[in-house]
Amino acid sequence: MTDYMTSFAFAGSVSVLSLMAVPAVADIIHADDVIAQFSLCVGNDCVNGENFGSDTIRLKENNLRIHFDDTSSSGSFPNVDWRITANDQANGGDNYFSVSDATNNRTIFKLESNAPSNSLYVSSEGRVATGTSSPVLDFHAVNGNTPGLRLEQDGSSGFASRIWDIAANETNFFVRDVNDGSNLPFRIRAGAGNNAMYIGDDGSVGIGTQSPDEKLHVESGNIFARNSEKVNITLDNTSDTAPDFRIQLKDSVRFSYVGSGAIEMELDTSGNLKLAGGLVTTGGGGACTDADPCDAVFDPAVYEVPSIESHAQAMWEGGYLPAVGPTRRDEPINMTVKMLRMLNELEHAHIYIEQLHHRVASLESRVDGVVKQ
Repeated sequence: MTDYMTSFAFAGSVSVLSLMAVPAVADIIHADDVIAQFSLCVGNDCVNGENFGSDTIRLKENNLRIHFDDTSSSGSFPNVDWRITANDQANGGDNYFSVSDATNNRTIFKLESNAPSNSLYVSSEGRVATGTSSPVLDFHAVNGNTPGLRLEQDGSSGFASRIWDIAANETNFFVRDVNDGSNLPFRIRAGAGNNAMYIGDDGSVGIGTQSPDEKLHVESGNIFARNSEKVNITLDNTSDTAPDFRIQLKDSVRFSYVGSGAIEMELDTSGNLKLAGGLVTTGGGGACTDADPCDAVFDPAVYEVPSIESHAQAMWEGGYLPAVGPTRRDEPINMTVKMLRMLNELEHAHIYIEQLHHRVASLESRVDGVVKQ
């Protein structure tokens, strides 16, 4: 075959085989540009009269590869080779299109055949989508059932393997711990309201509010704690060495200081309250009257003690001690107020006892004087 050492300008579609009258026995080297004004077919299976359709360049044979061989060999010029590959060579291999780092033998980009339309789509705004050609945000994933993202640490860097999934569907948005039985440690149910959970820039957490006043602020809701055996709530003040305080629910509600082992207060299911120490209240407060008594009964300047007769009349007419007030069956009792008023009545009684003692002493003195006469 004659070697062509000048430029070629082809005026029609050209198959490599159409240039040859006989099979090639030597490479053809062109020392100038080669221009094909129509289509070009390269490969063992190109035929004379190839029907190109709309193709400009066609690669046609059973092993399709394009290799980019960078021959740079001096200084720090980049010199990595690249290869575009279509399909495996082996029988039963995969059908795919890939881009490989040929120098380091790494397939960096791979598209398998029969993938859905818009498996990967980049819009004119630079938005990336999977499953749609109309991405709304920077990354937009569309799937008919639970679109998601898998984060897998495969152990190749010496760290333990771990797999997490982030996904969403018609029921909830969730994080799945694949290694631990595919548990869902974090879920947001569809339809959750505004500020269902809010974390402020100071680390405060709001439940139902975007303005938490404390580290945990629950707005217009209840707190529910559940456990299979016992439920503990521990309060720990890290600024001192005082023991932590714990509220525990088992067969009763128990209040204790962690470490002491003793139960300071216990409320059983019958409503009985047991205290390890004494009960101290802040008092009734207010003015000293029958309705709100105090020790001022001993001060005539601020309190007028009723006579025995008027007190007795009020007692029998009302059916209760005047200062104590009525104590009805099955009605709640304010123990602090009731105790203070009972104390007031006790103080009245001691004053009356003293008054009666003086009367008796006076009568005894008069009786003794009569007897002596």
